[in-house]
Formats: sequence, structure tokens, C-alpha cells
Amino acid sequence: MSQPMKTCILIVNLGTPDAPTPGAVGRYLREFLGDGRVIDFPWLPRKILVNGIIAPIRRFKSAREYKKVWTDEGSPLLLYGESLQRELQQRFDTDDARHAFGGEVKVELAMRYQHPSMDHVMARMEKDRYDRICVLPLYAQYASATTGSTLEKAFKIFSKWYVIPEVVAISQYWNFDGYLKGFVEQAAAFDLDSYDHILFSYHGLPERQVDKIYEDRKCANHSCEDEINDENRQCYKATCYATSRALAERLGLAENRYTVCFQSRLDSKWLRPFSDDVIVERGEGGDKKLLVFSPAFVADCLETLIEIGEEYQEVFEEHGGEHVDLVPSLNDHPAWVEGLEDLVRQRMGVAPRPNSVASGEPNP
Repeated sequence: MSQPMKTCILIVNLGTPDAPTPGAVGRYLREFLGDGRVIDFPWLPRKILVNGIIAPIRRFKSAREYKKVWTDEGSPLLLYGESLQRELQQRFDTDDARHAFGGEVKVELAMRYQHPSMDHVMARMEKDRYDRICVLPLYAQYASATTGSTLEKAFKIFSKWYVIPEVVAISQYWNFDGYLKGFVEQAAAFDLDSYDHILFSYHGLPERQVDKIYEDRKCANHSCEDEINDENRQCYKATCYATSRALAERLGLAENRYTVCFQSRLDSKWLRPFSDDVIVERGEGGDKKLLVFSPAFVADCLETLIEIGEEYQEVFEEHGGEHVDLVPSLNDHPAWVEGLEDLVRQRMGVAPRPNSVASGEPNP
């Protein structure tokens, strides 16, 4: 009889402060924004900017915003992560999953910044001596500042292990069935025809970070708003537009019914159009009701609950609009949990679950 295999699925999200206080938020911002893949400046200017300007100033305002979304149990992003971990673990604890993977499967949750830290969680994983590990960043569209940072951190930790197991790294899955299906099912609670316009709002990035994907260092030359091709398939902007087209098709939306836009910008040289500018234009143009999807966030957080749910509502009202509604993120939705199981099975090359309809291209 062959020796059973031990498999670990490590799901990783961005992170959250440990508490909605200026001190905790400052620690989070220093770690997050101090990452060279997030703010891609040389080390010394980045350190001066983050530790001397951004974190000391932003920690107070951000702490007030975190208090608005904080629950008695803690941060929504962490709570949804823990729920997702539990739900996935239940799916991998079935006889079918154990048979497909050749043994037990453990699901671990880590955060790229703050806690539970990747260092702490992966130290425990090293002691457990897994035969195979799947690293699954919870970002459907690849970006160096998110997925790239997570995978770089994971491989740095792996490089210090004496025994390095087989590793599968999932870099993006924007076109995977379970991811798209989850948003479509979340949208079922809304009457799409009752809205004047629909926005697909993604977290923004500096244009220079997107340009770095290409040999000619120019995203604008590669049809990113219109198609996915061999040159732009790893471009964040291109996959955001492709995600929106895929969702629009499933939702039955004509092209003139929706707009792709980018939120959370820090300056004018970020991806356009800016979500708040689109909100202003739609309000001044006579729209009264907008519905917003935020597909780059698989768990609701400050950027969805506050930036879209509150700030964009205020902006819209100031410019003649009435209601901005937010489609909840995937969080721990059953279609999302099921889809992640299918994704892991596919990318790890094991048998699909019974009656699975998983689809999506392999890693680019």
C-alpha cells in the first residue's frame, strides 16, 4: 500500500490591522506600504515616504474608518477569511476529496501583512511536513503589488526550509467559473433593470506598474480594454476589462449599460477612468441609481464598505444622484467556496469533484 500524501492549501489575503486604533493601523500601513512591490520606489525614499509621511498622517483617518466596519468579533476581512477557511476545510474533509488527493488535505489561512502572518502560519506548515502545498492568493487578477508580493514572500520562506515539498502557485483565475458565478449569484438580489448604470470598480494601480508587464513599457499599445491576447494576458488592466466582459455576458448586460473604472487612486498617474470621476459624470448626466460591483475584492473590506458604500454615495448625491448600491463581494458565498475547491483540484492536477462544471484557463 502506498504512503498517504499530505496536502496543504494556503489561502492568503492582503491583511488588516489588529484593531481599529491609530497605533494598530499605523503598524499595518508601515508593513503594507513598505513593501517594494506596493510602492515601487528605492528603499530609502520609500521608507521616508511611508514612515515619515503616509503612515503618521493616514493612521488617524483610517482608524476612524475601520471603526465603522469593525464588529464585536473583529475585522470583516479577517472574519470572512476564517469562514472561507472553515467552509473549504469541510469540502476537503470528504471521502471523495481525500481519495482524489491521496490523503488528508489541510486548509490554512494567512495574511500578507499583519496577522495571522505568513511567517507564523508557514512555520507551522513546515513542521507538519506536507508533501504538496498549494499557495492560493485571494486575488483573481494578477498584479505585482498583490499576487506577486504574496508569491515572492511565500517562495522566500520556502527557500529557508530544509525539505521543500512540491509547490503549486496559483497566480490568477479571473475567468474561472466559480469566481464569476459567485458574483452573478450575489447580483441576483438586485433588479439590474432598475439601475440607470452599472459600474465594475477595481482597485487602482500606478500606470507605471502596469506598463512594466510589456517589453515596450506601454500598456496603452496592447488593446487591454478590448481583448485578452498573448501579450496582455498577465496585465492587470487587461484582465480587469476581461473580467467585466465575462460578468456582463453572464448578467445579460449590453456594453452601454456598464463602465469599467478604478478606485483608491493616490495620484493622477493611476489607471483610468477613476471611479469617483465616473460617479460624478453619471450624477451630472441625470442618473439616479447606480449599482457597483468590485470584482478585485473577494472579501468585503474598507474599500468596498466605506469607499463605495459611503463615500461614493455622498459624491453621487452631491452631483444629482440618489442611490449607489454595492453588490456584496464573494466573502464565504457557497458558489465561491465550491469554485475554489474546483480551482485547486484543477491546478493541482487531481480528479474533479463529482458533477463539477469547473472551467477556466490554466495559469498563464
